[in-house]
Amino acid sequence: MRYFFSQRIPDFNRVLIVESGSRELLDNLLPGLNELYGDTMTVDLLTCYAGHPVGFLPEKGKLYRVTDYPDSESRARLFRELRKNDYQIVGIICSGEPIMTKWKWMTAWKINAKLFVLNENVDYLWADYSNWRIIAEFFAFRTGLTGTGAVMTPVRVLLFPFTFLYLLLFAAWVNMRRKKVTL
Repeated sequence: MRYFFSQRIPDFNRVLIVESGSRELLDNLLPGLNELYGDTMTVDLLTCYAGHPVGFLPEKGKLYRVTDYPDSESRARLFRELRKNDYQIVGIICSGEPIMTKWKWMTAWKINAKLFVLNENVDYLWADYSNWRIIAEFFAFRTGLTGTGAVMTPVRVLLFPFTFLYLLLFAAWVNMRRKKVTL
């Protein structure tokens, strides 16, 4: 993740978008990007869906399907190829849907480019230090640490080991009682 400590936004020449959410989001985003940047922009797409979204130009960009990379060797080869493409910008969709979660975060980690995060409203933010409050709020919301979850989620996390231990001891006690009855 390049440019985390910089607010500078690179040119939209080489862009990789990880389609890790509903197809409709990119159907809304890509035509606008094409209108703004036109021929100067090349968009590649990493997706799990069949076909391509509205606004994706297959003659200009490349489509990478995660199903074509089933094992660790092929995934390593994919990330080497993506790094060679020298993207200035990587966009990931964080729409609250569990689609390609590991792929989007691994791409954000391994590809050396400025990162933008797109939500379900097609709003976006640049992942840099100046947006740390928004990123923290976004993370808290997605992990259930807002509203009543702000209290209950940490309590559940703290009580989990004790609940697990109680259930384990209870199961052992029931099994020991059953063995005594059968003897």
